Amino acid sequence: MDGEVSPGDVERLVDEDGDVRVVDIRSPRAFAGGHIPDSENVPFADLPDRVEELREADRIVTVCPHGKASVQAARLVKSFEGTADATVESMAGGLSEWEGDLEIDAPEREADEGPESPF
Repeated sequence: MDGEVSPGDVERLVDEDGDVRVVDIRSPRAFAGGHIPDSENVPFADLPDRVEELREADRIVTVCPHGKASVQAARLVKSFEGTADATVESMAGGLSEWEGDLEIDAPEREADEGPESPF
């Protein structure tokens, strides 16, 4: 692992279309409820089997709710032979410190106006 990166720096990288892969290690349900734009969901439990997907990345930032598990995830990613040349960081403080907008994947629900009134 190459250290931690601030949420503000991650936001700048994402906004500027920087060459970064933001890997959110939360569950798919948590991810769908709100995540950093352009991030990808690789749940922590799946990471050992999916780390190969990160092979060509130059910079990888792992993200979790509070910045603790993402440190472990970044260490795991960095230990993979295919990412040895990449910069691999954990986002300090996790999503609890993120001040930017979150992208939400939850489907829009139609307004429920209740049963039709006979009046």
